[in-house]
Amino acid sequence: MSTTTQSPDQWEKGSLSEPPVPAMGGGKVTIPVSGMTCAACTARVQRTLEKESGVHGASVNLMTKNAVVEYDASSTTPERLVEVIRETGYGAELASPDQTAFEEQVAQDRAQEEEFRELRLKALVSLVFAAIGMVISMPVMSAPYAGAHGGHDAAAGDPFMNWVHGVIDPWLMGVVPWLYRIDVQLLSYTLLAMTLVVMGWAGRHFYTRAWAAFRHHAADMNTLVATGTGAAFLFSVAATFFPDFFLSRGVAPAVYYEAVLFIVALILLGNMFEARAKRQTSQALRALVELQPETARVLRGDIEASVPVEEVVRDDVVLVRPGERIPVDGEVVAGSSAVDESMLTGESMPVGKEAGDTVIGGTINRTGAFRYRATNLGADSTLSQVVRLMRDAQGSRAPIQRLVDRVTGVFVPIAISIAIASFVVWFVAGPEPSLIPAFAAAVAVLIIACPCAMGLAVPTAVMVSTGKGAEAGILIKGGEALQRARDVTTVVLDKTGTVTEGRPSVTDLVLAPSSRFAEEEYLRLVASLESSSEHPLAEAIMRHADERGIGRVQPENFDSVTGRGATGSVDGHALAIGNASLMAHYSVDIEPLRASADELAERGRTPMFVAIDGTLAGLIAVADPIKETSREAIRRLHRMGLDVVMLTGDNRRTAEAVAKEAGIDRVVAEALPADKVDEVRRLQQAGRVVAMVGDGINDAPALARADVGIAMGTGTDIAAEAGDIVLMRGDLRGVSSAIHLSRRTLRTMKQNLFWAFVYNTAAIPVAAGLLYPFFGILLSPILASAAMAFSSVSVVTNSLRLRTVRLT
Repeated sequence: MSTTTQSPDQWEKGSLSEPPVPAMGGGKVTIPVSGMTCAACTARVQRTLEKESGVHGASVNLMTKNAVVEYDASSTTPERLVEVIRETGYGAELASPDQTAFEEQVAQDRAQEEEFRELRLKALVSLVFAAIGMVISMPVMSAPYAGAHGGHDAAAGDPFMNWVHGVIDPWLMGVVPWLYRIDVQLLSYTLLAMTLVVMGWAGRHFYTRAWAAFRHHAADMNTLVATGTGAAFLFSVAATFFPDFFLSRGVAPAVYYEAVLFIVALILLGNMFEARAKRQTSQALRALVELQPETARVLRGDIEASVPVEEVVRDDVVLVRPGERIPVDGEVVAGSSAVDESMLTGESMPVGKEAGDTVIGGTINRTGAFRYRATNLGADSTLSQVVRLMRDAQGSRAPIQRLVDRVTGVFVPIAISIAIASFVVWFVAGPEPSLIPAFAAAVAVLIIACPCAMGLAVPTAVMVSTGKGAEAGILIKGGEALQRARDVTTVVLDKTGTVTEGRPSVTDLVLAPSSRFAEEEYLRLVASLESSSEHPLAEAIMRHADERGIGRVQPENFDSVTGRGATGSVDGHALAIGNASLMAHYSVDIEPLRASADELAERGRTPMFVAIDGTLAGLIAVADPIKETSREAIRRLHRMGLDVVMLTGDNRRTAEAVAKEAGIDRVVAEALPADKVDEVRRLQQAGRVVAMVGDGINDAPALARADVGIAMGTGTDIAAEAGDIVLMRGDLRGVSSAIHLSRRTLRTMKQNLFWAFVYNTAAIPVAAGLLYPFFGILLSPILASAAMAFSSVSVVTNSLRLRTVRLT
């Protein structure tokens, strides 16, 4: 064999297929959307965006209040997409293109804090007004229906308020008898004024958003609240100013001002608790943002200066003392230390750092002082990318959300229809005077039917679980990956760097009987060739040569033959190093060393044949010990009922020895990247749901093909890009933790959806008066508003329980 007679392009490269690349002209934009309050809102915005020409897909999230849109840049623009959202009646604006993930998250946190404070103020003021309104309404309810006096009919009014009246009225007459001497007309006007204040200030957004939805021929939660409270208010106004009209028709001129006050107050109270719980769901993300220090100490010339972290530039020399947080990513140039990276990787033990090692911004320097050169800054920093990944994940939608979208698309119109039907049935067939219970039933249906809990059921669980995963060093890229991981039945593992340490060492150097090279020269040539490779086995050979003080030269015509080895020229010699398949491709006879290679493989070592100038020169054996945690990780996967398969390009004997030591069920050895993809496809065709775990470039096609791709964060960028889940530390136990978290999350989502659907399907008939003929029970609109608020808070609270899931 002679490499001088063959072009490097003629060496077989295997069939590495890169991860999918977006189509030419494609774009993706995240648009903040304001004014969304329920699942019907998000469904309408998403449907409208998906109908727009040039839009490939849209995902609208109620929790993050963002719309993520993939579009064809030749057909539409982000500005046009903003206009489309505004045309649906919601606010939208583009974020600054220079805004980093940190700044976006800080802005979102600030907005959530302001929303919570505003809701808290409005809820508290409304509750005070409602309490005062209830006291004032007691004399009004007690007044006879004469002249201009309005009131409640004890037989046919709001049942809850009638009960309250019966309990409080006698006590109140003894405590404040003067209140009952005030003119009832004046008290009614006072209630009217108080109600106008609460509706016009605290509850104003219900009515403005309902009007906006009406103008765009749509309906949502605000429509139901505005219609219910608006109808009660207008009825009360009519009863206040025209009581004789009602009395002449045998109908009590009842007023519902206190009911309107309580409905608005309780809904706002529920929204306040909901906003507080929402802030808690993104607690992990806020903790990540807070990791970055505000300043850094840099050495510019001979001057040490403290500067804002935003002013650090690439190649600045940064100084870090013990106990300080590392401000930006970089590479150590002087000194050594142990760095706590647990906040990013979940690894509790500090990691030793010395010259040449990389450090990550946001981690904590524990012991020594060192200097390092700044590398990745701003949006390119590790911490910023993790924050971006989490924001994208928390803004994504799980497939189960599609069920909610289908239901909420018709839910509000159906609820309004049921409210109208309830009014008609009660008015026609109800006890006299039938107008009051008919009106109360219709208002109760409108209030209790708000689909808030449905809209929060899935996104709250996604936000909490992705945050929980990040705390353990498990980055889940979205709701779809989170849901798919629940169904995994087979876990396929790459060997090198996944099951094993990925830091192999040379154990044996064997020269062929006919070799004309001394061992040192033989090692020098091989190490020189491998100096252009990034494979862990190449690193082992170079490290071994360095330890023996053997120098290297730059190879020529280097080519990495994926899954087989490498070729090139060193000092005029044509070299090929790799497995038996590579040797066979170039007609190199390996029989003189086959027995030695088999013996080494059976001992769990990886033998690599070396051909120089077309002739077998020897072999090099490398051993890569399995990770300490791999056996425990695989035992956990087995306990979860999962099959475990190991795919590797290594020879069969070595692979089987490693698999036996780790406790793996089945091995597919000597696999090229295309073979790994074929094996994943074969498992899928057999009905298996496959999770592929890998860390190298040659794993990327299989990661992309698998139902769930899990990339080890210690591997290459391409592998991490192709993965649906990224394990920030090289611990295989993260696979079982990710699947366990997925299963718990899907269980929580189903619980949320079950209670949300059960709440609406059971509560609406009760509110409509279904139980009245049998038990005499008619639901008060005030209790309906309390139940509606409680349903939303209960869903968010249930999702927050995911923060207690134990992960390792």
